[in-house]
Amino acid sequence: MTTADALDEGRRSYDQQAWADAYARLSAADHEKPLELEDLERLAIAARLLGRDADGDALYERGHQELLRRGETRRAARWAMWLGTSLMDRGEMARGGGWFARARRLLDDSPEECAEQGFLLVPVAFQAMFGGDVETAHATFGQVTEIGDRFHEPDLAALGRLGLGQSLIMQDRIAEGVALLDEAMVSVTAREVSPLLCGLIYCAVIDACQGVFDLRRAREWTTALTVWCDAQPDMVPFSGQCLVHRAEIMQLHGSWPDAVEAAQRAKERFLRSPGQPAVGMALYRQAELHRLRGEFADAAEAYRQASHWGHQIQPGLAQLRLAQGQTDAALAAIRRALDEQHPHMDRPRILAAAAEIMLTAHDIDGARAAADELSHVADHVGAPLLRAMAAHSLGSVLLADGDARAALAALRRAWSTWHGLDAPYEAARTRVLIGLTCRALGDEDSARMELDAAAWIFEQLGAAPDVAHTEALARRAPKAQGGLTAREVEVLRLVASGKTNRAIAADLFLSEKTVARHVSNIFTKLGLSTRAAATAYAYEHDLV
Repeated sequence: MTTADALDEGRRSYDQQAWADAYARLSAADHEKPLELEDLERLAIAARLLGRDADGDALYERGHQELLRRGETRRAARWAMWLGTSLMDRGEMARGGGWFARARRLLDDSPEECAEQGFLLVPVAFQAMFGGDVETAHATFGQVTEIGDRFHEPDLAALGRLGLGQSLIMQDRIAEGVALLDEAMVSVTAREVSPLLCGLIYCAVIDACQGVFDLRRAREWTTALTVWCDAQPDMVPFSGQCLVHRAEIMQLHGSWPDAVEAAQRAKERFLRSPGQPAVGMALYRQAELHRLRGEFADAAEAYRQASHWGHQIQPGLAQLRLAQGQTDAALAAIRRALDEQHPHMDRPRILAAAAEIMLTAHDIDGARAAADELSHVADHVGAPLLRAMAAHSLGSVLLADGDARAALAALRRAWSTWHGLDAPYEAARTRVLIGLTCRALGDEDSARMELDAAAWIFEQLGAAPDVAHTEALARRAPKAQGGLTAREVEVLRLVASGKTNRAIAADLFLSEKTVARHVSNIFTKLGLSTRAAATAYAYEHDLV
C-alpha cells in the first residue's frame, strides 16, 4: 500500500470512528512522510481516544511547534489549549495550566477578537463554577457561548451551553438549566462537535441530570451514550463512565446481574488508564450491589477500595453496617455524614438512609428531621424519584410514631411513584412498610399479602437480606388481644407498671408525643378510657 493509500484509508477509518485502524494507518503514513496538520490532528485525536495519552500529547506539541514555525499564532494557541485541556483532564493541573498560559501569551499580541479567546475563557469559567462563584461562572459561560455562536465554532458554543446549563442548575434554575443541557446535546448527537468533546459533554450532562434526580433525562442520554460508545468499541475514554451510568440505571430497574457486569467492566476500563479517579464510581456501584445481594464481605472491601480512590462511600457503608446488625456503627457514620458538606446530589440519599437508620435506633425525632428535610428538597426540585424517596421516609416515620393511617397514605404515594418509575426493589421495600401499617391497623390478611408480595420480588431480584427480613416479619403476627401491635403491648405493660408517659418515653427511647399516641391507640382498640382500666386489662390477659 502506498503512502497516499494509507493516508486515504486512515482518513476513512477516522470518519468511521474506527480509532485503532485510523491510528495504525495514519501512523504508517506519518512514518513515510510527515503528516500535514489536519491529518496530524486526526492522529492525535485517535491516540487520545485509544487511551494513548502520551502519544497524543506529543502529537499536539509537535503540531503546536510547527504552527509557531509558520507564524500561525492563533492556530498554535488553539493547539496549546487542546494540549492543556488534555493534561488538566488527567489531573496534571500545573502542566495544563502552563500550556494555557502560553496560549494566552500568544493571543495577547492578537489585535482582533477571535474564537481562541473564547476557548481561553472556558477553564476560567469552570474554575469559578467549581470554586463556588456561580454568578461569575454563569456570566463567563455566557461570553463563551456568544463568541462560539459569532465565530461559528460548534465546539465552543456547545461548551458554553454546557457550562450555562450547569451554572443555572447550581442556582436552582433547574428547568432553564436542563433546557440548555438538551441544546448542548443536540450538537453532540448531530456530530457537530469534535469526538473528544462529545464524550465530555455526554458524561457532564448525564451527571447533571442525575444531580437533579431527572431520571427520564438521565436514562435517555445514557441510552444515547451507550449507542455512541458501542459504535466505537476500541475507544477507551468515556466508555467507563458510560458503563457506570448504565449500571445505575440497570440497578434501579431490577436488572442486577447486568448491573454487576457493567460495573465490573467499567472498573476494568478505568484501570486501563493509570490515575483515573473515576474508578471509585465503579467500585461504589459494585459495593452497593454486593450489599443488596447480601455479599457483605465483598461489599465492605469494595467500599474500602472506593474510598481509596477518593469516592464518597456514604450512605452505602452506613447501610451495610445496619444490614450487618451494627446499629451503633451505622448511626455514628450516618450522623457524621449528615454533618458534612456533600454535593447536592448526595444529600437526599444520605437523608433517606438517616431516617431508616435512626428509626432502627429508636431516634424518632432524628428520623423525623431527616424525613422533613428530604420532603423539603423533593418539593423544591419536584423530581418523581425524590418524591418517592420522601414519601417512603415520611411513611416510615409516621408508622413508628403510631399514626398508621397517615403512614398508609404516604406509603401508597411512594409505592405508586416507584411503580411508575419501574423501580421494583424500592417498590418492594415500600410494600413491606405498607404491610406493617396494615398490621398496625388490625388488618392482618392485607399485611400478609403485602409482605408475601414483597418477599417474592426480593427473591426474584436476589436481595437475600430483604427476603430473610420480610419472611421473618410475615411470621411475626401480633398475638395480643384487641389487635395491639408489639410496640403497643410494650407501652401497655409499662402503663400497667405505673409509669408516666415521660418515663415510658425514656425507657423506649421515644418522644412523649409518640408515647401519648400509642396510649391513645391502646385505649381506642381496647375500648378503654383510663390508665386504671388499661392496667386491669393487662393483668387480666397476662400481659404483665
